[in-house]
Amino acid sequence: MSQNTLHIKKWLLPLSWLYGFVVFIRNKMFDWKILKQKSYDIPVICVGNITVGGTGKTPHTEHLIELLQSDHRVAVLSRGYKRKSKGFVLACKDSTVDQIGDEPYQIKGKFPEIIVAVDSERQRGIETLLALPEDKRPDVILLDDAFQHRYVKPSFTILLTDYNRLMTKDKLLPAGRLREPVYYAEKANVVIVTKCPDGITPLDLRLLAKEIQVYPYQDLFYTSFRYGSLTPVFAENKEELSLKKLQNKDVLIVAGIANPRPFFRKVKRYVKQAETIQYPDHYQFTSKDILDIKSRLASMGDREKVIIVTEKDAARLLSMDNVDDEIKSIVYYLPIRVSFVNEEDKKLFNNKIVDHVRENS
Repeated sequence: MSQNTLHIKKWLLPLSWLYGFVVFIRNKMFDWKILKQKSYDIPVICVGNITVGGTGKTPHTEHLIELLQSDHRVAVLSRGYKRKSKGFVLACKDSTVDQIGDEPYQIKGKFPEIIVAVDSERQRGIETLLALPEDKRPDVILLDDAFQHRYVKPSFTILLTDYNRLMTKDKLLPAGRLREPVYYAEKANVVIVTKCPDGITPLDLRLLAKEIQVYPYQDLFYTSFRYGSLTPVFAENKEELSLKKLQNKDVLIVAGIANPRPFFRKVKRYVKQAETIQYPDHYQFTSKDILDIKSRLASMGDREKVIIVTEKDAARLLSMDNVDDEIKSIVYYLPIRVSFVNEEDKKLFNNKIVDHVRENS
């Protein structure tokens, strides 16, 4: 088991100690009830982490949607990171990335029948959702990335930690990537180690369990990502494409996510010649970026060209109105979904969620 992407800036540790003191005081103000938490009469499930960067919150939220949507009116409430709108926004089929953010846009596109809303003030967001007409009001709310948002007290909390950067081996910001000390993991009902590699062994799982040491009242699960066929981003191109058909093509892999390395590695397994372009997380593409992408493609050779992006990048590309037909015809995204390492664990996790929602409805 390797944690080879962990990088600690030791010279910043004094600032981390100061940051940790501020976080400690803030959390104590909630514990001492100086700052007030609010709970609700319906199931409110939080999916979050204690690190900055991607741990797979969106795919795990989508797993919960798939699990619950047939029997419940599900709402996803997000802050809508990097959106240009303010306040509460209820997503509709015509909502844009600028209005609701890339992750809510992706979720609404994949699950048009559920309720998707954004609000940086989660209490206000929940109360606005609960004030909807009865036939549109959710009976379960999924809070995306709200582990640190203590003004709302979830009925159930799922904490994610990346296999490649375990929270127990990390340090507080700015020396590391922890938003708060690891001992605040005690707030979670469930801890999930995400992005586990293919071929992970039972011994690896035991070592992970020993490293993380969940509390007696918590359950520990392990997940990885499973990738589907390449899917066209734009309607102009209706053909899905198998990864195995990339062998004789020139491939440009483009990503604007927190940690694109696993995505790059996955695609490169199937390609003889591939180049990559990496943008910051939640990056909004510009006309200049499209020109840069076309220039990079032109320099790659004479074979058939393919551009591959992540699902989140696909959402941002769809929101642009100046992508030319040449790009539209060759750009695909690689869909991902959560896969539990152990099938019995999947059943246990799903039953735990379903039972919680039933008992708290």
